[in-house]
Amino acid sequence: MKINKGILFVLLGAGCFGFTPVFAKLGFSFGYSLGQINIVQMLISAILLWSITLIKRPSFKGLTKKNIPQIMITGCFIGLTSIFYYGAMQYLPASLAIILMFQFVWIGIILEWIFSKIKPSPVTILSIVLILIGVFFASNIVNGDIQGLPYKGFLFGILSAFTYAGFIFFSGKVAVHVDPLTRTSLMATGSTILILVVFMRDIPSVLPLEADLFTVAIGVSLFGAVLPPLFFAVGSPLVPGGIANILTSIELPIAILSASLILSETVTGLQWLGTAIILAAIMLNELGSRVYSTKRHVEGSF
Repeated sequence: MKINKGILFVLLGAGCFGFTPVFAKLGFSFGYSLGQINIVQMLISAILLWSITLIKRPSFKGLTKKNIPQIMITGCFIGLTSIFYYGAMQYLPASLAIILMFQFVWIGIILEWIFSKIKPSPVTILSIVLILIGVFFASNIVNGDIQGLPYKGFLFGILSAFTYAGFIFFSGKVAVHVDPLTRTSLMATGSTILILVVFMRDIPSVLPLEADLFTVAIGVSLFGAVLPPLFFAVGSPLVPGGIANILTSIELPIAILSASLILSETVTGLQWLGTAIILAAIMLNELGSRVYSTKRHVEGSF
Protein backbone atom coordinates (compact mmCIF):
# COMPACT_ATOMS: atom_id res chain seq x y z
CA MET A 1 0.00 0.00 0.00
CA LYS A 2 2.87 2.33 0.86
CA ILE A 3 4.55 1.86 -2.51
CA ASN A 4 1.28 2.69 -4.31
CA LYS A 5 1.08 5.94 -2.35
CA GLY A 6 4.71 6.66 -3.25
CA ILE A 7 4.09 6.03 -6.94
CA LEU A 8 1.09 8.38 -6.85
CA PHE A 9 3.08 11.24 -5.32
CA VAL A 10 6.04 10.80 -7.68
CA LEU A 11 3.68 10.80 -10.67
CA LEU A 12 1.94 13.94 -9.35
CA GLY A 13 5.29 15.67 -8.92
CA ALA A 14 6.47 14.80 -12.41
CA GLY A 15 3.07 15.64 -13.87
CA CYS A 16 3.20 19.13 -12.35
CA PHE A 17 6.44 19.87 -14.20
CA GLY A 18 4.66 19.06 -17.44
CA PHE A 19 2.41 22.12 -17.13
CA THR A 20 5.11 24.77 -16.65
CA PRO A 21 5.53 25.40 -20.42
CA VAL A 22 1.87 26.41 -20.63
CA PHE A 23 2.35 29.24 -18.13
CA ALA A 24 5.70 30.31 -19.61
CA LYS A 25 4.23 30.55 -23.12
CA LEU A 26 1.21 32.40 -21.71
CA GLY A 27 3.54 34.93 -20.12
CA PHE A 28 5.36 35.55 -23.39
CA SER A 29 2.03 35.96 -25.19
CA PHE A 30 1.14 38.71 -22.68
CA GLY A 31 4.32 40.51 -23.70
CA TYR A 32 6.36 39.86 -20.57
CA SER A 33 10.11 39.33 -20.85
CA LEU A 34 12.16 36.34 -19.78
CA GLY A 35 13.57 38.41 -16.93
CA GLN A 36 10.18 39.56 -15.63
CA ILE A 37 8.76 36.03 -15.57
CA ASN A 38 11.84 34.58 -13.87
CA ILE A 39 12.12 37.33 -11.24
CA VAL A 40 8.54 37.07 -10.03
CA GLN A 41 8.53 33.26 -10.32
CA MET A 42 11.65 32.82 -8.18
CA LEU A 43 10.55 35.34 -5.54
CA ILE A 44 7.18 33.59 -5.20
CA SER A 45 8.85 30.17 -5.09
CA ALA A 46 11.30 31.20 -2.35
CA ILE A 47 8.59 32.86 -0.25
CA LEU A 48 6.20 29.89 -0.56
CA LEU A 49 8.87 27.28 0.18
CA TRP A 50 10.23 29.13 3.21
CA SER A 51 6.68 29.69 4.49
CA ILE A 52 5.91 25.96 4.24
CA THR A 53 9.29 25.10 5.78
CA LEU A 54 8.88 27.43 8.77
CA ILE A 55 5.27 26.35 9.39
CA LYS A 56 6.39 22.72 9.58
CA ARG A 57 9.02 23.63 12.21
CA PRO A 58 12.14 23.02 10.14
CA SER A 59 15.08 20.97 11.22
CA PHE A 60 18.40 22.77 10.72
CA LYS A 61 20.35 19.74 11.84
CA GLY A 62 23.37 19.09 9.64
CA LEU A 63 23.63 22.63 8.28
CA THR A 64 27.12 24.14 8.46
CA LYS A 65 28.91 27.27 7.28
CA LYS A 66 30.43 25.11 4.56
CA ASN A 67 27.38 23.29 3.17
CA ILE A 68 24.89 26.21 3.24
CA PRO A 69 26.72 27.99 0.36
CA GLN A 70 27.07 24.62 -1.40
CA ILE A 71 23.31 24.03 -1.20
CA MET A 72 22.58 27.54 -2.49
CA ILE A 73 25.07 27.16 -5.36
CA THR A 74 23.39 23.86 -6.28
CA GLY A 75 20.11 25.79 -6.35
CA CYS A 76 21.64 28.16 -8.89
CA PHE A 77 21.39 25.32 -11.41
CA ILE A 78 17.60 25.56 -11.02
CA GLY A 79 17.76 29.25 -11.89
CA LEU A 80 19.97 28.59 -14.91
CA THR A 81 17.64 25.83 -16.10
CA SER A 82 14.70 28.22 -15.79
CA ILE A 83 16.53 30.87 -17.82
CA PHE A 84 17.54 28.49 -20.61
CA TYR A 85 14.35 26.39 -20.65
CA TYR A 86 11.97 29.35 -20.84
CA GLY A 87 14.44 31.13 -23.10
CA ALA A 88 14.17 28.25 -25.57
CA MET A 89 10.39 28.64 -25.53
CA GLN A 90 10.73 32.20 -26.75
CA TYR A 91 12.06 30.86 -30.05
CA LEU A 92 10.79 27.27 -30.33
CA PRO A 93 7.50 25.40 -29.95
CA ALA A 94 7.10 24.28 -26.33
CA SER A 95 7.05 20.62 -27.40
CA LEU A 96 10.51 20.94 -29.01
CA ALA A 97 11.96 22.90 -26.08
CA ILE A 98 10.76 20.13 -23.76
CA ILE A 99 12.41 17.41 -25.87
CA LEU A 100 15.71 19.31 -25.90
CA MET A 101 15.61 19.80 -22.13
CA PHE A 102 14.93 16.10 -21.66
CA GLN A 103 18.41 15.33 -22.97
CA PHE A 104 19.45 15.74 -19.34
CA VAL A 105 18.97 11.95 -19.11
CA TRP A 106 22.04 11.01 -21.17
CA ILE A 107 23.99 14.13 -20.14
CA GLY A 108 23.56 13.04 -16.52
CA ILE A 109 25.04 9.65 -17.41
CA ILE A 110 28.07 11.39 -18.95
CA LEU A 111 28.49 13.55 -15.82
CA GLU A 112 28.47 10.42 -13.65
CA TRP A 113 31.13 8.92 -15.91
CA ILE A 114 33.36 12.02 -15.77
CA PHE A 115 33.04 13.03 -12.12
CA SER A 116 32.13 9.80 -10.35
CA LYS A 117 34.10 7.45 -12.62
CA ILE A 118 30.98 5.33 -13.10
CA LYS A 119 31.45 3.83 -16.55
CA PRO A 120 28.14 3.36 -18.42
CA SER A 121 27.13 -0.25 -18.97
CA PRO A 122 26.34 -1.63 -22.45
CA VAL A 123 22.65 -1.25 -21.61
CA THR A 124 23.17 2.42 -20.77
CA ILE A 125 25.07 3.05 -24.02
CA LEU A 126 22.23 1.41 -25.96
CA SER A 127 19.77 3.63 -24.09
CA ILE A 128 21.71 6.77 -25.07
CA VAL A 129 21.66 5.69 -28.73
CA LEU A 130 17.88 5.10 -28.51
CA ILE A 131 17.36 8.50 -26.88
CA LEU A 132 19.23 10.21 -29.73
CA ILE A 133 17.15 8.27 -32.27
CA GLY A 134 14.03 9.33 -30.39
CA VAL A 135 15.15 12.97 -30.52
CA PHE A 136 15.64 12.65 -34.29
CA PHE A 137 11.96 11.73 -34.73
CA ALA A 138 10.55 13.87 -31.91
CA SER A 139 12.20 17.04 -33.23
CA ASN A 140 10.41 16.53 -36.57
CA ILE A 141 13.61 16.80 -38.61
CA VAL A 142 12.19 14.21 -41.02
CA ASN A 143 9.44 16.59 -42.13
CA GLY A 144 11.79 19.57 -42.20
CA ASP A 145 9.59 21.49 -39.76
CA ILE A 146 12.57 22.77 -37.75
CA GLN A 147 14.04 24.67 -40.68
CA GLY A 148 13.91 28.40 -40.13
CA LEU A 149 13.73 28.13 -36.35
CA PRO A 150 16.35 30.29 -34.57
CA TYR A 151 19.53 28.47 -33.56
CA LYS A 152 19.46 30.45 -30.31
CA GLY A 153 16.40 28.43 -29.29
CA PHE A 154 18.22 25.13 -29.85
CA LEU A 155 21.25 26.43 -27.93
CA PHE A 156 19.08 27.46 -24.98
CA GLY A 157 17.28 24.11 -25.07
CA ILE A 158 20.51 22.09 -24.92
CA LEU A 159 21.94 24.38 -22.22
CA SER A 160 18.82 23.77 -20.13
CA ALA A 161 19.50 20.03 -20.41
CA PHE A 162 23.09 20.50 -19.18
CA THR A 163 22.11 22.71 -16.25
CA TYR A 164 19.23 20.42 -15.23
CA ALA A 165 21.55 17.41 -15.39
CA GLY A 166 24.02 19.38 -13.28
CA PHE A 167 21.32 20.14 -10.71
CA ILE A 168 20.32 16.48 -10.44
CA PHE A 169 23.96 15.37 -10.18
CA PHE A 170 25.05 17.86 -7.52
CA SER A 171 21.80 17.80 -5.52
CA GLY A 172 22.40 14.09 -5.02
CA LYS A 173 25.85 14.79 -3.58
CA VAL A 174 25.51 17.98 -1.50
CA ALA A 175 24.24 17.87 2.11
CA VAL A 176 21.89 14.96 1.42
CA HIS A 177 21.44 14.39 5.18
CA VAL A 178 19.84 17.84 5.68
CA ASP A 179 16.03 18.08 6.03
CA PRO A 180 14.57 18.03 2.46
CA LEU A 181 12.30 21.05 2.98
CA THR A 182 15.07 23.16 4.47
CA ARG A 183 17.41 22.07 1.69
CA THR A 184 14.87 22.88 -1.02
CA SER A 185 14.22 26.33 0.49
CA LEU A 186 17.94 27.11 0.55
CA MET A 187 18.23 25.99 -3.07
CA ALA A 188 15.33 28.30 -3.98
CA THR A 189 17.13 31.14 -2.19
CA GLY A 190 20.30 30.54 -4.20
CA SER A 191 18.30 30.37 -7.40
CA THR A 192 16.47 33.62 -6.57
CA ILE A 193 19.73 35.48 -5.89
CA LEU A 194 21.12 34.31 -9.24
CA ILE A 195 18.01 35.43 -11.12
CA LEU A 196 18.01 38.85 -9.43
CA VAL A 197 21.68 39.36 -10.38
CA VAL A 198 21.26 38.17 -13.99
CA PHE A 199 18.09 40.21 -14.60
CA MET A 200 18.98 43.22 -12.44
CA ARG A 201 17.86 45.66 -15.14
CA ASP A 202 14.41 44.06 -15.28
CA ILE A 203 13.68 44.44 -11.56
CA PRO A 204 12.11 47.96 -11.83
CA SER A 205 9.83 46.75 -14.65
CA VAL A 206 7.98 44.23 -12.46
CA LEU A 207 6.65 46.98 -10.20
CA PRO A 208 3.81 47.67 -9.77
CA LEU A 209 3.07 43.96 -10.16
CA GLU A 210 0.40 43.36 -12.80
CA ALA A 211 -2.29 40.71 -12.32
CA ASP A 212 -1.37 38.84 -15.52
CA LEU A 213 2.31 38.64 -14.59
CA PHE A 214 1.42 37.47 -11.08
CA THR A 215 -0.91 34.79 -12.48
CA VAL A 216 1.75 33.49 -14.86
CA ALA A 217 4.46 33.55 -12.18
CA ILE A 218 2.33 31.81 -9.54
CA GLY A 219 1.48 29.09 -12.09
CA VAL A 220 5.12 28.53 -13.04
CA SER A 221 6.16 28.63 -9.37
CA LEU A 222 3.57 26.16 -8.11
CA PHE A 223 3.95 23.67 -10.96
CA GLY A 224 7.70 24.08 -11.40
CA ALA A 225 9.33 24.85 -8.05
CA VAL A 226 6.92 24.25 -5.17
CA LEU A 227 4.61 21.27 -5.72
CA PRO A 228 7.07 18.87 -7.44
CA PRO A 229 9.72 18.99 -4.67
CA LEU A 230 7.03 18.53 -2.04
CA PHE A 231 5.47 15.55 -3.85
CA PHE A 232 8.91 14.02 -4.48
CA ALA A 233 9.89 14.51 -0.83
CA VAL A 234 6.85 12.45 0.19
CA GLY A 235 6.84 9.86 -2.59
CA SER A 236 10.50 9.18 -3.42
CA PRO A 237 11.38 7.46 -0.11
CA LEU A 238 8.53 4.99 -0.69
CA VAL A 239 9.65 3.99 -4.20
CA PRO A 240 12.89 2.29 -5.36
CA GLY A 241 15.25 4.78 -7.02
CA GLY A 242 15.17 3.20 -10.48
CA ILE A 243 11.37 3.06 -10.52
CA ALA A 244 11.18 6.69 -9.34
CA ASN A 245 13.36 7.79 -12.27
CA ILE A 246 11.11 5.93 -14.70
CA LEU A 247 8.00 7.48 -13.16
CA THR A 248 9.39 11.02 -13.43
CA SER A 249 9.71 10.57 -17.20
CA ILE A 250 5.93 11.01 -17.40
CA GLU A 251 6.75 14.72 -17.46
CA LEU A 252 7.70 14.43 -21.14
CA PRO A 253 4.39 13.14 -22.60
CA ILE A 254 2.35 15.35 -20.25
CA ALA A 255 4.29 18.45 -21.30
CA ILE A 256 3.92 17.63 -24.99
CA LEU A 257 0.22 16.76 -24.56
CA SER A 258 -0.44 20.02 -22.70
CA ALA A 259 1.39 21.95 -25.44
CA SER A 260 -0.81 20.23 -28.00
CA LEU A 261 -4.16 20.59 -26.21
CA ILE A 262 -3.76 23.89 -24.38
CA LEU A 263 -1.30 25.77 -26.60
CA SER A 264 -2.70 24.24 -29.82
CA GLU A 265 0.75 23.19 -31.05
CA THR A 266 0.82 20.57 -33.78
CA VAL A 267 2.39 17.30 -32.65
CA THR A 268 2.79 14.74 -35.44
CA GLY A 269 2.71 10.97 -35.27
CA LEU A 270 6.48 10.83 -35.81
CA GLN A 271 6.98 13.16 -32.85
CA TRP A 272 4.91 10.87 -30.64
CA LEU A 273 6.94 7.92 -31.96
CA GLY A 274 10.14 9.74 -31.00
CA THR A 275 8.72 10.51 -27.55
CA ALA A 276 7.79 6.85 -27.07
CA ILE A 277 11.34 5.78 -28.06
CA ILE A 278 12.82 8.23 -25.51
CA LEU A 279 10.55 6.90 -22.76
CA ALA A 280 11.38 3.30 -23.70
CA ALA A 281 15.09 4.15 -23.59
CA ILE A 282 14.73 5.60 -20.09
CA MET A 283 12.94 2.46 -18.91
CA LEU A 284 15.56 0.27 -20.56
CA ASN A 285 18.36 2.18 -18.86
CA GLU A 286 16.82 2.02 -15.38
CA LEU A 287 15.62 -1.59 -15.47
CA GLY A 288 18.34 -3.00 -17.74
CA SER A 289 21.18 -1.46 -15.74
CA ARG A 290 19.88 -3.04 -12.55
CA VAL A 291 19.65 -6.45 -14.20
CA TYR A 292 23.14 -6.01 -15.69
CA SER A 293 24.72 -4.99 -12.37
CA THR A 294 22.99 -7.87 -10.58
CA LYS A 295 24.28 -10.31 -13.20
CA ARG A 296 27.84 -8.94 -12.85
CA HIS A 297 27.62 -9.22 -9.07
CA VAL A 298 26.47 -12.84 -9.28
CA GLU A 299 29.19 -13.73 -11.80
CA GLY A 300 31.82 -12.03 -9.65
CA SER A 301 30.86 -14.11 -6.61
CA PHE A 302 31.91 -17.35 -8.36
